[in-house]
Amino acid sequence: MTLALPRAYIDEMVAHAQEDAPNECCGIIAGSGGAATKLYRAINAEASPYRYSVDAKDLLRIHNDADAHDWDFLAIYHSHTHTEAYPSPTDVRLAAGWPDAYYILVSLMDAEPVVRAFRIEAGEVREEAIEVGA
Repeated sequence: MTLALPRAYIDEMVAHAQEDAPNECCGIIAGSGGAATKLYRAINAEASPYRYSVDAKDLLRIHNDADAHDWDFLAIYHSHTHTEAYPSPTDVRLAAGWPDAYYILVSLMDAEPVVRAFRIEAGEVREEAIEVGA
């Protein structure tokens, strides 16, 4: 399955990752019918270069806004500041809470940021293509 995202969302996730470095950033993309509608930057409650956790109050704010618009959580994104854009064992463990979401990773390991999407189901990681639109 392919995840379709506007170029602006890719750019926003990369900018968020760069602004929050050296700590990991995190956020949520909501939408309906599989179409991305809104990107929410979130606060990383861990404030850590090695892990992330969406701040509980921020998650409530995002959840309430998405609910008010009848949107689902389409994707959860976060950055890896010094490793590749691939889910860590911790990422895989945490993914159990949102089994239907895509997991997008932004890696700042190299000079050119890398953005990749995955599905994580029952501990199995499967990369998904990202179709970048206008």
